Parts: sequence; structure tokens; C-alpha cells
Amino acid sequence: MAKEFDFYFDVGSPAAYLAWTQVPKLARETGATVHYMPFLLGGVFQATGNRSPMEVPAKSAWMNEDLARFAQRYGVPFRHNPHFPINTLMLMRGALGLQMRDPERLLPYGDAVFRAIWVDGRDMNDPATVAGVLQEAGFDPQQLFALTQDPLVKDHLKTVTQDAVARGVFGAPTFFVGDRMFWGQDRMEFVREALA
Repeated sequence: MAKEFDFYFDVGSPAAYLAWTQVPKLARETGATVHYMPFLLGGVFQATGNRSPMEVPAKSAWMNEDLARFAQRYGVPFRHNPHFPINTLMLMRGALGLQMRDPERLLPYGDAVFRAIWVDGRDMNDPATVAGVLQEAGFDPQQLFALTQDPLVKDHLKTVTQDAVARGVFGAPTFFVGDRMFWGQDRMEFVREALA
């Protein structure tokens, strides 16, 4: 039986960024196929009554240190975005729209957007900044902005997000190996074990 796992992510989550940097390695080392699942974390929070750990002062201070520790362990750059929180609706529509229409561009898009937020500290709430980031990464910003307004893309993002909630997702990143759910980038070793 083929090995595979689902990876639910939203670019506004620093833990999802750290997972994003490690998922290709996990897939390579386990021989598993990754199903990238762009969804809207804000929609999940609204549906589940959850909220960002960054909204809880003591947890936020601890998490920033913990995320930095994991970034160091993974050997990847990371810094907390000074413009956090980022409204990711358009960014996630862009991710899902590319997955629907031009799937081989999803990973370069994710790389560029995650890096802009969690390495370069760019203000991705600002459309002009988003356009600049996309252009630097070789995308046509106007084409992508148009894609985010496509009714099919909008509806599909709602559906993926609702389906995530129905599966029990309450935060990002979330992984599924079959029906087994794992939440958090610090649970990726459990994903590896489940794949084995």
C-alpha cells in the first residue's frame, strides 16, 4: 500500500512555516506522498472556538522561544513577524488557486510567501508588499490577484476549511496519516512513525 499523508497549512502560522521546511525531507525519507492542504486557519478558529497561542501573553513569549529552538534544530532561518497577525485570506486563496490551476507552482509560491512572513518580516497585510514578493518570486501579481477573486477558488477554500473542521482540525499545521491526526510541527516524528 502506498504511503501518503495530508499536510494542512496556513502561511500565517509560524509552526506551519517550520513544518513546511521539513515536510519534503519527511516525504523523501519515508517514501511517502504529501498531499498539501491549504486551508484558512482563521475559519477553523472561528468554527472551533480556538484562537492563536500568540494571543495568550505567557504562551506567546514561551512559543517564540520554542519556535526559535526548533528553527535552530532544523537549520532554517526564522524570526517573529513584526506585523503579526497576518490576514491570510487572499494568500491562502492564492495557494489553493495555484493548486487547482497550476499545481507545480504551489511549492514555489509557498516558499516565497512563508519566507516573506517568517524570515524577512515583510508586511503581507499590504497588497503592494504582496505584489512585490510575488514578482520577486517570478509570479505575475495581477494574475494571482485575479485568481483569488475566482468564485470557484473562493468556494473551494471554504470547502477545504469546512472539511478540515469535520476531520477534527483545530490548528496548523495538522497532519493526517489515514485517519490518525497529528497537530503541530513538533509532532512530525509521530507522523514519521505512523508512516513506518
